Amino acid sequence: MKPLSKPLLSKSFLPVALLAALAVPLAGCGRTVGTFPAERAPMTTESIQGYLLEPGNRVRVTVFNEPNLSGDFTLDPQGNISIPLVGNVPASGITAKVLARRIEDVLKREGLLQSPAVATEVQTFRPFYVLGEVRQPGEFQYSSGMTVLSAVARAGGYDYRAIVGEVVLVRVVDGVQREYRASELTPIIPGDIVRVLERRF
Repeated sequence: MKPLSKPLLSKSFLPVALLAALAVPLAGCGRTVGTFPAERAPMTTESIQGYLLEPGNRVRVTVFNEPNLSGDFTLDPQGNISIPLVGNVPASGITAKVLARRIEDVLKREGLLQSPAVATEVQTFRPFYVLGEVRQPGEFQYSSGMTVLSAVARAGGYDYRAIVGEVVLVRVVDGVQREYRASELTPIIPGDIVRVLERRF
């Protein structure tokens, strides 16, 4: 049997194979030309009610009829808030509603109030991100009631290459990152990524 005189991959094929291999990891790195996902983004913000507090968040605590125990508190690096007369209350990894119940339990246990009524409201959230064809892409502070349109406005608006009116919305759902097609009216939640695609000229 005559041995092969040429390698299986010719020299002319090698650059093509190399480029094809490199194209896979590079495809997700900053590309803004692409297609929209088939799945539409949710038009409700029910998941905001399940927002889990984390260090750096600020929470407003209202203990009814007790102004000395009420106020705005920031979660420290250990995830606690420090309430006058009460001390540190662990707050990281739970919702604001659960925190309210926890504060009530502490007030009862310490004998400070017999029947405390506590309300909590998150003042600052995890940031959101706007990437792609906007004038000032980056990280932005979230505030309640935001939509895709207000997120794009925070990033300086669309640039001249952008597809206007629809975006790719990237959101972590149950620990899994998912991509949606979203309109300007779609509500966003803390941690969302809004990616504005580039028009094909």
